[in-house]
Amino acid sequence: MQNNIPNHTEDNSLHLRDQLFKYLIHWKWFLLSLLAFLILAKLYLRYSVPEYIAQTTILIKDEDSGGIASELSAFKDLGLLSGAKNDIDDEIEILKSRTLAEKTVKAGEFNISYISEGRIKSSDAYGTSFFNIDFKRKNEDFYAKDTIININVLSFQKFELFNQENNSLGVYKFGQLIKSKVLGEYVVNRKALLVEDDKALEEVKGKTIVRLSSLKNATDSFRSRINVVPLNKLTNVLEISCIDQVSERAIDFLNLLVTIYNNDAITDKNMISEKTAQFINERLGIITKELDGVEKDVESYKKNNKITDLPTEAELYLQNASEFKKSSLAVETQSRIVDMMIDFMHTNKGSDIIPANIVPEDNASAALIADYNGLVVERDRILKSSTTENPIVVRMNDKIKALQSSIGESLKRLKSTLAVKSTDVNRQSNILGGRISQIPKLEREYRGIFRQQQIKEELYLYLFKKREETAITLAGTAPISKVVDSAYSSDAPVSPKKSLFYMIAFIMGIFVPAAVIYLRNLLDTKVKTRYDVERLGIPFIGDVPHSDSHNEIIQSNSRTSSAEAIRIIRTNLEFILNSVEKNRAKTIFMTSTLPKEGKTFIAVNLAATIAISGKKVLLIGMDIRNPKLDEYIKLPSRGLTNYLSSSDAVLKDFIVRQKDYEHFDILPAGVIPPNPAELLMSQKVEAMFEQFKTEYDYIVVDTAPVSLVTDTLLISKNADTFIYVVRANYLEKALLKTPEVLYREQKLPNMCVLLNDTDTINGYGYGYGQEVVKKPWYKKIFSFSFFG
Repeated sequence: MQNNIPNHTEDNSLHLRDQLFKYLIHWKWFLLSLLAFLILAKLYLRYSVPEYIAQTTILIKDEDSGGIASELSAFKDLGLLSGAKNDIDDEIEILKSRTLAEKTVKAGEFNISYISEGRIKSSDAYGTSFFNIDFKRKNEDFYAKDTIININVLSFQKFELFNQENNSLGVYKFGQLIKSKVLGEYVVNRKALLVEDDKALEEVKGKTIVRLSSLKNATDSFRSRINVVPLNKLTNVLEISCIDQVSERAIDFLNLLVTIYNNDAITDKNMISEKTAQFINERLGIITKELDGVEKDVESYKKNNKITDLPTEAELYLQNASEFKKSSLAVETQSRIVDMMIDFMHTNKGSDIIPANIVPEDNASAALIADYNGLVVERDRILKSSTTENPIVVRMNDKIKALQSSIGESLKRLKSTLAVKSTDVNRQSNILGGRISQIPKLEREYRGIFRQQQIKEELYLYLFKKREETAITLAGTAPISKVVDSAYSSDAPVSPKKSLFYMIAFIMGIFVPAAVIYLRNLLDTKVKTRYDVERLGIPFIGDVPHSDSHNEIIQSNSRTSSAEAIRIIRTNLEFILNSVEKNRAKTIFMTSTLPKEGKTFIAVNLAATIAISGKKVLLIGMDIRNPKLDEYIKLPSRGLTNYLSSSDAVLKDFIVRQKDYEHFDILPAGVIPPNPAELLMSQKVEAMFEQFKTEYDYIVVDTAPVSLVTDTLLISKNADTFIYVVRANYLEKALLKTPEVLYREQKLPNMCVLLNDTDTINGYGYGYGQEVVKKPWYKKIFSFSFFG
């Protein structure tokens, strides 16, 4: 029979509870750790410098921003170029750029810090310092390195200046010009106070550290604390934030950053406009010269060809040609009429009337003809009443002949005049015809020159217009962004966050002792709890807590945790030994892997516990190589070995009755023999057990450790059960392989495991009767350790 007791393997919840109990037993250390970390968090929050976050929101306007397209945007209406929208990612990078941060630091003198010294910690006096430094002239390396000066305000008018090594440089007045080889020339200006009394003087007196950081370090510091993010992917609204120890400085920095960002954008746009204006002016100069040359060519062409307006003159030429043709026909007609009149005068020898209305009236011939016809009419009237010899008629005939002669001469002169006029008209008509024939050539040549003039003139007017537009753009350039929300800061600091630090302190207060306990358990290779031995599959009979009085035997009135644990073990043994024959002693062997695991302690106290219950008990010390019973019970030197080595010894002579117990006998181990194995192999051992089993109710045998000698295995057949004692915090877990093999190979009958020397905090004794020793509170706190 290998296992007659119920299996005490508990479920996972019990195992988890046991694992949790490993930590809960050290609750005082957890409490102490929590208090320590909370105090540290309180001290850190008390003396740490809080940091605030300031935020501003801007809208990036959707317009052209840089590039060749922007520089030539004045020519956009030609359809050759088109501007591109602002890329929001580009603007984010510009806002986060080192150049912009450096300009902001330089413009706002954010590389200068005023720090008021305190007793425990110093505070930043940005905006609250009694004075400020105005640098009139800065050295070349002003921005190249870090510098510290100390100013100790002595009164409302004077201060003492110290260098970086805290050496005094003298006492100066506020407003006095100070010359320094390191910094240049500067003035320390005091701020005006409403009231200058002793109380105000006490507030402003004291040393202030003025720290001048290098431009590189200051820029890197601010740039690392700037964050630019779009509020929405679908909009051009950006949120710019900055973290600083002083919220007012963060606000001022962000406002100045946005201002410089807009000013740089305006400068860039103005530069583009200026370049555009310069380009237009250069082209205007060239076009003006070209236009002047073309206009001079037009002037020369008109002068050389004697024209003013070719279309008008061509029309006039055509009108004149028509007039000349009409004049030529009229002169020709008049010339023929004159020839007819001359022929008439030659044929009209008489005194007939001469036609008067066909000769031009604007000459002398017409007048003579009129006089002639008047005389002929007068003569013919007179002849009607007189004869040809009438003197009057004779005189009239003489006059008529004279007039005929004059009319003939006049007609000849008129004919000559008309001939000259006809020649002149023909000449003028020929000249005009030549001019008209040249008009197509002149018009073609003039159109070529006029086209060049028109092109240059239109280009000149276009560039002149664009120059005015560019000038207007230059005068009214709008910023690239619009401030939606000016910089503002919340009153609550973003770092350190009290709730977060207290939570971290609480977590660390729990984590540190838990980690120490975990690492201790992880690195500890000793057997600790029942779960370490239950995994072997060997029946677990119970555990015995640590006892300070380990050399004392349990009495009937003992109520210690160890006594109660052994009583439980005694009860559990009944489940294992219930198959033993009646009227025979139940034999219980004690063994262990190594010495000093407490098997003798368990054997003595188990035997005493059984004896208290009224049973006849015999305790035998069979660890004859290293007997330990005499550490608990006062025994004689003679015992089992003496009996086994003697041929005539009587067994009862070596049995000792324990005092204060009615049925508790002990057989000591005796003198350590030179041949222990041979003695235990003797037939007398079996005979001895056969005898004792008839005389006692229980036999408890203390044997040798199984890993060192074979003594226990030699006598194991005489046992009804084996209690394998494992000492907690002593036996290596690797050595549990020994009891596991012995159980699997069934070398020890009815083998079960007992865990000895566990922590008393496990609660054996059930809360009553347990010995309580009152200790001061500080000893109670430090009565245990993480490492022992």
